[in-house]
Amino acid sequence: MTTPNAEIAELLRSLPDTASYEYIQYHLYVIQKTGRGAERAESEGALSHEEARKRLGRWVAN
Repeated sequence: MTTPNAEIAELLRSLPDTASYEYIQYHLYVIQKTGRGAERAESEGALSHEEARKRLGRWVAN
């Protein structure tokens, strides 16, 4: 697992020099949320694709 500093440094290296604060902030937000989601899935478990389809089938027409 990488540290937040390392993730931010990598993000800044990958973005164009002309990136706005808002653009950078959005990418930081995405990194944070996907990291939290991955941690939650690991600690609480995640649904298989098939199980998710079964559960969503009640609300979504095929």
